[in-house]
Amino acid sequence: METNQNYLVLALQLLGALGLLIYGMRMMSEALQKMAGPQLRHILGKMTTNRLTGMLTGTLVTCAVQSSSATTVMTVSFVSAGLLTLAQAISVIMGANIGTTLTAWIMSLGYNVDLTNVVYPSFLIGMVLIYMKRHRYVGDFLFGTAFMFLSLVMLSATGKAMDLEHNKAVVDFFASFDTSSHLTILAFLAIGTLITCIVQSSAAVMAITILLCSTGVLPIYLGIALVMGENIGTTATANLVALGANTQARRAALAHLLFNVFGVVWVLIVFYPFINMVCRLVDYDATDGGQTAKLPVVLAMFHTCFNVINTAILIWLVPQMERVVCWLLPEKKTAPEKEEFRLQYIHSNLVQTPEIAVLQAQKETAAFAQRVGEMFGQVRTLFYETDAKDFSELFRQIEHEEDTTDMMEIEIARYLEQVSDGHLSDETKQKIRQMMREISELESIGDACYKLARTLERKQESGKSFTDRQTEQLETLMLLCDRALTQMQTVMHGHRADHDIRETFRIENDINQLRQRLKAENVAAVNNHEYDYAVGTLYVDMINELEKLGDYIVNVVEARFGK
Repeated sequence: METNQNYLVLALQLLGALGLLIYGMRMMSEALQKMAGPQLRHILGKMTTNRLTGMLTGTLVTCAVQSSSATTVMTVSFVSAGLLTLAQAISVIMGANIGTTLTAWIMSLGYNVDLTNVVYPSFLIGMVLIYMKRHRYVGDFLFGTAFMFLSLVMLSATGKAMDLEHNKAVVDFFASFDTSSHLTILAFLAIGTLITCIVQSSAAVMAITILLCSTGVLPIYLGIALVMGENIGTTATANLVALGANTQARRAALAHLLFNVFGVVWVLIVFYPFINMVCRLVDYDATDGGQTAKLPVVLAMFHTCFNVINTAILIWLVPQMERVVCWLLPEKKTAPEKEEFRLQYIHSNLVQTPEIAVLQAQKETAAFAQRVGEMFGQVRTLFYETDAKDFSELFRQIEHEEDTTDMMEIEIARYLEQVSDGHLSDETKQKIRQMMREISELESIGDACYKLARTLERKQESGKSFTDRQTEQLETLMLLCDRALTQMQTVMHGHRADHDIRETFRIENDINQLRQRLKAENVAAVNNHEYDYAVGTLYVDMINELEKLGDYIVNVVEARFGK
């Protein structure tokens, strides 16, 4: 009874240590994303010019954030947002697989070196930096590092306390498996895949594998089979995140799965010679049951050799991989009516890395700006339309666009609210506030376009016509608004530092001056009976709505500049 209680306590300690490991790595990853999140788009964009630099970028980012899943999810998000091409994403994912091998080396270090000397200073320095608000993200990173190292110390201590090498039942259980059979290897590979898919952490499965191997109860061949399964299971995170995303994002996630499956297939073909070669690299005899202290190093070395060799093979076949995933996941043709109601770049299930999600929202907001610009183009076409049937059809399109802009505002705002629930950097919080204001003003531009169309519809129904002078002046005013919209879209798609807000103010000033002059001329024209009061009212309604549209454009640009 007492023995069972002891094992229960040790099992809880083991689970607690694994939980602490996962939490520590997540804390490290999130802290680094907060520090580098706003710059990651530019880093990935500049460092993925070819497949080799893309692979190197993926390696370095994963080494930094200590999570291949985080890097892969970021990459899938970038592909979804149109910030990376599929070929660039594949090379980054390959690098992420190499970068994640650092985790295995850190874990093997935890079983051979006393890390307590690192843990407590990290906690102390991290706490000081967290209270110094300027460096709190560095403090969060140190806290995450300390938690990770502490969990490794706890796992090592728990493994020794469990004394599994002297537990006959456990030893006999693992000894009952025939390590020379490929069926046994495949069974443990499937177990590793399944467990990793369930716990959503390859690091936790690697920690358990190292613990079992370091005690000597799990043969190295079976331990490596679990590691191979963990390589396949870790792709589940990105594939789950990509569900519901656009086709390019799902292709990037599928490429990650194909990369690891390909590696597992060729390793299985040369399994025993390859494992023996890895064992010789660390001077370990796979046929000897001793030297258990070297087993964590063997696992780390296998993980590194597996991913490095796999990348060395496939890095030259990126175009072929791209064609394969495009063939497996062809672009779906959707009816235009249905396609319009779906956002292009953001999807609710991709809100896993808040700093990156903001980049997607920026891309979607820029697309929103382009949409209202096109909507105003439809209004200008409607202004010249004389055929009743064509006029009615174009008006219905504008009416539909107005409904769509309302939905876009709601969906983007809801997405930003989800993102703002996370722990964000001050800079990112400010960006979210700016985007909230931008989408509100962009929706107002859509409303203004619809009101202009309604005014033109009233004119059409009344049978009235504008005079040549009125038509000429409205054309001038619409041209100024079109210039303002073009300038707004340029600002939305670029960097603030590359643009001058004064150009928008100059156009707005021209609009205001023209409006005042036209309204004064209209009063005089009505008094002089140049046209009747009803036509003058429609004319002034057009002028006022165009002036309001100009104001909304200025508000969008000011929000973009943080004014």
